[in-house]
Amino acid sequence: MAFGELVKRHLVDTRPLGVPEYRRIWLGQAVSHVGVGVTVVAVGQQVWELTHSSFWVGLLGMANLIPLVVFGLWGGAVADAVDRRKLLLVGSVIAWAATLFILVQALLGLNNVYLIFAAVALNATGFAITGPTRGAIIPRILDRELVPAANALNSLVYSMGAVAGPMIGAVVLASGGFAAAYSVDALLFAGSLYAALRLPSLPPLGDVTRPGARAVLEGLSFIVRSPVLLMSFVVDIIAMVFAMPRALFPELTADRFGGSMFALGWITSALAIGSVAGALFSGWVGRVSRQGVALVVVIAVWGLAVAAAGLAHDLWLVVAFMAVGGVADVISSVWRQSILQLYAPDEMRGRMQGAFMVVVAGGPRLGDLRAGATATALGVTGAWVGGGIACAVIVVVVGLSVAGFRNYRAR
Repeated sequence: MAFGELVKRHLVDTRPLGVPEYRRIWLGQAVSHVGVGVTVVAVGQQVWELTHSSFWVGLLGMANLIPLVVFGLWGGAVADAVDRRKLLLVGSVIAWAATLFILVQALLGLNNVYLIFAAVALNATGFAITGPTRGAIIPRILDRELVPAANALNSLVYSMGAVAGPMIGAVVLASGGFAAAYSVDALLFAGSLYAALRLPSLPPLGDVTRPGARAVLEGLSFIVRSPVLLMSFVVDIIAMVFAMPRALFPELTADRFGGSMFALGWITSALAIGSVAGALFSGWVGRVSRQGVALVVVIAVWGLAVAAAGLAHDLWLVVAFMAVGGVADVISSVWRQSILQLYAPDEMRGRMQGAFMVVVAGGPRLGDLRAGATATALGVTGAWVGGGIACAVIVVVVGLSVAGFRNYRAR
């Protein structure tokens, strides 16, 4: 096989960008994710400067998590019952209003941490509505065979934002302050809003269930009764709870690299760097049909890569192994998202995406709790390495024990 053909087969599949509606969504996300990364850095730094407490900075995670859980499930149920374009617009306006709110408090110099938390919670509410809705829209505007490629492209822009946004945010904060940073996010968010405005009408298909507790419970019941869907959630929870080492980054940096901010920056960015590389070379991902077994394999690789990083004492090795973990993580995300979007009927897709958001948001935070608690008892190396090994072993045992998931082939 010629080198050019080999590269073409393995580079990210860009065919979904040929569909104008998806291309606008993708470009809007590419722009707005950078702004989100800028705000993430700015919010954390502003809360730190107001309180000088890492505990308060950590509480920002809870301000995000609670709305994501509550409105993620509810937003998914609504996405199955109304025009998804209109709902995406509503969620986008809520998120944009939150960004403008946090910008105004910085311009006025209010210096009130509770206002910042309120803005973060409001922004998370908007994201909890737009996330499931956008995920449910993808299979409506693309052919089925292009859905895995679209998810890889989505992961690519998310990861690039996670790398570029914080770096740009640090520069803007140093030169212009908090208001300048929030202004960047407010301006870049217009890309997502424009993409939503240009979508065609997307009314619900199939049976429509009135949004509410009953609709949410129907969605959760559908997951429990579908071994393939249920296991796609279970293996991700295993990966995040047992092997996510994020809470241990500062302690590892202090123990092995003298507390260097340079080292902390590289370790923190390593996962996203790996995710960018994995998404860029994801052209082969859509050609894998045994996605159940494939998910088990890549999550086991994730766990082992994390464990290896915890054993490394050279910075470049820690970063390299965590980047390998990032590659495995982004491939896992593409397959899990594709299973959800294609396995479930359209009238369930919003609720499936809502549940997916809850798992994606909650798993890493439970992993932070697990890592911090076990580090207290076992030390940073024991918590980091032990979690990675436990993830690899448990995901193989659990993932391969369910025949429906083990034998699942993408349709």
